[in-house]
Amino acid sequence: MEVTLPVEDAGATVDAHLLKGCCLEAERSDSVWLRLEGLFQALPEANRRQLRSLIDEIRTTSLILRELADLSQVHQDRVPLVLDPLNTILPCLSRSLRDIVTHYEDRNLTKVNRWRTMFHEMTNEAGGLQLPQRFVVYNHYLTAIRNLLSRSPDFDLKMMEAFRLQIMNLREARGIPPPPIQAGPVVHYRTIAPIGKDTSVHWAEQVFSTPLPSRSPMKGGLPSESFGPHRPWGHLTIPINSKVLFRRPIDDDKISLIAYSDGRDGSPLPPASNILHGWTMTWEELILMYCTFLALKSRNALTVQLATKEYALKGERKLFQAAILDDGFKHSLVIYEDRHTGGRRIHVAVYEGELRQCPVWTAFVTHQSSSPTWLKRVSRKRVRLADVQLYVFSQQYRQQTQRKGTGGSFELQFYSEEAAQSFSDLFYVPQKSNTSRPITPRPYTPRIASRPTTPGRA
Repeated sequence: MEVTLPVEDAGATVDAHLLKGCCLEAERSDSVWLRLEGLFQALPEANRRQLRSLIDEIRTTSLILRELADLSQVHQDRVPLVLDPLNTILPCLSRSLRDIVTHYEDRNLTKVNRWRTMFHEMTNEAGGLQLPQRFVVYNHYLTAIRNLLSRSPDFDLKMMEAFRLQIMNLREARGIPPPPIQAGPVVHYRTIAPIGKDTSVHWAEQVFSTPLPSRSPMKGGLPSESFGPHRPWGHLTIPINSKVLFRRPIDDDKISLIAYSDGRDGSPLPPASNILHGWTMTWEELILMYCTFLALKSRNALTVQLATKEYALKGERKLFQAAILDDGFKHSLVIYEDRHTGGRRIHVAVYEGELRQCPVWTAFVTHQSSSPTWLKRVSRKRVRLADVQLYVFSQQYRQQTQRKGTGGSFELQFYSEEAAQSFSDLFYVPQKSNTSRPITPRPYTPRIASRPTTPGRA
């Protein structure tokens, strides 16, 4: 597949043949690794290690290709720089995938011998580069293309050129001629704007890079749907120099959700795809997606007002609510429980003002809450949690101000003793040696007489 991509003047529609080629090869990659999974099951244990590596690399190839296609929408001004690199790799990658299918479908051989023949013949044709390592080279080159497209400080031109030469040698060995025409400008240091280390990291970039403490699958999964409005490639009005805050693949990357900051004033913009369902994600991922979207929308200059129902997530019930003094601000703390998974989380939001109910942070209550040392009442109104991972949705929030003691326990300071007691009762763990009956959590209605001395978190 050798394709050229004409690029018109800035602001005009981009003819996206090569970018559509990324999606085509991503679909082909998915088809190939799924077939190889079937082959993997038929192999004896001793023959599986290299095949598992190959399957994992091809899955990674699919993910990077789709990410490239998506990021091209945000970084349209950078698309010309990646056209020639794409024209270099896509034909070679496509040939490799199709060759794997040819070997897989050879019914004259047993499945074990199909794998052996595939592995050895494709390794020999690459000058001894083992088949899984060939896709390692592909993925390193695709990653370099992605970094070039997104202005990543991790972009390394020398490394990119080294992988390009390997791919060109592989093309020659497979009888694939060089690209017949230059698809875009030659990439060299003079054509790349200086890339400096950006020390300012937006909170939305950190939310999905923080490991999850648990993964609770949703019951009765529904397919995800995008209701648009849908536009062709090159027709999204995204300002130049915009920055991707996060990209979340859904349904094995059949749909992706992208949020970016406006290249003109840096204000966060809601995700470019409008998703109705996301039930194929875990409960924790769905919560983070919901809170992130809600926080971005609340802070968006184009948002006039959020409806009350937008602050309520279907399937959750409220177990507890009270006001807390948090990082010097008055916030609302709520304990939610999910009806489908039984999962609990602590949700903290702005108490009042223009951003009232806007999420500030959330934390999932894990199995560690069953330990009698997880929660400690340190005063009439203060409670400390020994191990809690915060997911923060505010650029100004400083969770370190609430971390106390040598172990970094997180402190909750309630406005009343009754609220602190009710919160503690909710997580009461009776001691085995204690013969008394466990405390039954009692309903709590917050009663706050005093007004906050500081404004709500913006």
